[in-house]
Amino acid sequence: MNNSVENALSKVPEVTLVFWIVKILATTLGETGGDTLSMSMKLGYLESTGIFAAIFIAAVIVQILAKKFHPVIYWTTIIATTTVGTTLADFADRSLDIGYAGGTAILFTSLMVSLLLWYRTLGSVAVDTVSSPKSEMFYWVTIMFSQTLGTALGDWTADTAGLGYTGGALVFGVMLAAIALAYYRTKISHTVLFWAAFILTRPLGAVVGDFLDKPISNGGLALSRYSASATLLLLIALCIIFFSHKPAKKAQ
Repeated sequence: MNNSVENALSKVPEVTLVFWIVKILATTLGETGGDTLSMSMKLGYLESTGIFAAIFIAAVIVQILAKKFHPVIYWTTIIATTTVGTTLADFADRSLDIGYAGGTAILFTSLMVSLLLWYRTLGSVAVDTVSSPKSEMFYWVTIMFSQTLGTALGDWTADTAGLGYTGGALVFGVMLAAIALAYYRTKISHTVLFWAAFILTRPLGAVVGDFLDKPISNGGLALSRYSASATLLLLIALCIIFFSHKPAKKAQ
């Protein structure tokens, strides 16, 4: 393997238990952080989406230009995808009056198209094959769509389906547990299971985030979005500092 491929691979983290813990924390932060800007600071969904989109684009550029894997850069980019995903989904579902079901359908289609184009262009959507700027662009666009889809899906489950925040969290938690079981007990493609889990952590984070900051009358805890976001950011920082984050290795 040449040095350029090794460098590209070194920027993609190894998928471990800590990876999933930080991912769920980041998706929850995306919900509380997105709502902080759009609701608590009253900037609105469109303006907040513009701000977070600019941060997302800047973070992706820094991530792609980086010569090696940096946990802080990677997880900053992930958080940027969750925040822009939150406000973008809310703008589509509420301001454009598409509705949760319509937004979920559109975003699911967009995600599938992104994965298909990635596969048709480079031959694989496995994380350990992210070895060039082109594959990184597909990787981050796909992640952005998955985060946006997760927000719409979480809201649809909690509100339209009537499961509430705790019910939604239970549903997505059980689905993730089933994927983990399938990973160890079946021969289903690990790439398929990875993306299924990656997508489902976002609606889990969405309903947990809403549970933390929504009014008690709506089934939430009515916590401050500012304090909830700060706490989640601190937990992510502690995970980055105290746990090992190794770059992914190409499967043999």
